[in-house]
Amino acid sequence: MKKNNSKKNSRRDFIKHGTIAASSFFIVPRYVLGGDGYTSPSDKLNIAGIGVGGKGTSDLWYASGEGKENVVALCDVDMGDISAKSRNRFPKAKFYQDYRVMFDKQKDIDAVTISSPDHVHALQALSAMDLGVHVYVQKPLTHNIKEARMLTETAREKNIVTQMGNQGASNSGMRKVQEWFDAGLIGEVDEVYVWTNRPVWPQGIPVPKSDGSSVPESLDWDLWLGPAPKIDYTNAYHPFNWRGWWAYGTGALGDMGCHLIDVPFRTLGLHYPKAVECSVGQVFIKMWSPEYIPEGCPPSSSVTLDFAATDKNKIPLKMRWLDGGIRPPHPDLIPANDSLGDESSSNGVMMIGSKGIITTGVYGFTPKLYRKGQETVVFDTSNQPGNEFGHQTKWVDACKSGFNSSEHKALTSSFDYSGPMTETVLMGNIAIRSYMERKSGIGNSYPGRKKLLWDGDAMKITNYDDANKFVTRDYRKGWEI
Repeated sequence: MKKNNSKKNSRRDFIKHGTIAASSFFIVPRYVLGGDGYTSPSDKLNIAGIGVGGKGTSDLWYASGEGKENVVALCDVDMGDISAKSRNRFPKAKFYQDYRVMFDKQKDIDAVTISSPDHVHALQALSAMDLGVHVYVQKPLTHNIKEARMLTETAREKNIVTQMGNQGASNSGMRKVQEWFDAGLIGEVDEVYVWTNRPVWPQGIPVPKSDGSSVPESLDWDLWLGPAPKIDYTNAYHPFNWRGWWAYGTGALGDMGCHLIDVPFRTLGLHYPKAVECSVGQVFIKMWSPEYIPEGCPPSSSVTLDFAATDKNKIPLKMRWLDGGIRPPHPDLIPANDSLGDESSSNGVMMIGSKGIITTGVYGFTPKLYRKGQETVVFDTSNQPGNEFGHQTKWVDACKSGFNSSEHKALTSSFDYSGPMTETVLMGNIAIRSYMERKSGIGNSYPGRKKLLWDGDAMKITNYDDANKFVTRDYRKGWEI
């Protein structure tokens, strides 16, 4: 193993500096070989992709510079149509179904994109970082708070260049919102609304049961389950509808929270919340008897997070998350006919300050600035260079330049930032799961329906110990971290 790591480290030095001191080989200037735009082989990164269908298709494609970098390995539990586009794009890349086998056999990987379901993000990222491989991980960073903390600390300890896949962080609209706030145009913020139309998948329904269907030949079902409990195959989860079930997904918050909460979290310099409380939508199939489905996320939820004052925002604030199609009301300062957030008001962010209001759509799109007695200011984000705002490309450039390089420090969602932000998102899920949990006895009770007080540094709810089991989870034997 030491020999392999040494080989990889030497190659990374070669990528970074363009030469190896102990070698007589030298790089022919690229203008001699190929003119403007030519990329020398030694300047290319060896990239692997885990979960290369769905969103992973574009993550890997953009990270590869649309084929300019070396994609040396592909990994997906499904060898069928879902991964076919990536396999056709990179026919020379070796294909694996098990990421553990890939990391054991493929020793030339410099960086990896991870775009698998939420419940396996942490295991795959930690495996990569243990080998010194740089990582790009789709949002939410992890399935639970403990995993997010582990990834943040491991990246720092092992000098790994990291980026989370909330591409809106690299959007010019995000920078414009910060510019407005830093200039004092809306004053201090005491209230934030964040909302989404998700879920757009089945949610709030009884747990799907296997109908006895055979596992598709292309799919390794046991690998797909990973650390989750072993169950018989059902087509209700793969490839997308896993999001609404706690064993695999993180619900509407996990799906959209890292895109939307990113705007106020970054702009206001927020850190761990102090407290969280929520309420959730109910489903009635029988009169007077709400469905009890603790295995699944609710059809809608309202979550309130309390934050202390920060260096950037000098007063405490409340952040209110709404999902399931629920949106906030218009403040008086916003004209009644204006949409809130995006054009359809389906997703958005609204920061309410002492002097004005800033709103954006998802990914920080189309920021608007409202101030009393002044015309609304709208910032156009429709024409930006680079696919997904260059979010993956900037990570690749940082991998080549190295940990703590200026390129690395300029990344908008390295784990030092996206780890604590993901923890905030997942804090809402702790409140939701605690709220939904029912205790048997004389009648039924719901003891978790309270304001939960959070010690962020200790990763602990201090006033309701039962909620702390949701800070982490149980792992199936052989999949522990």
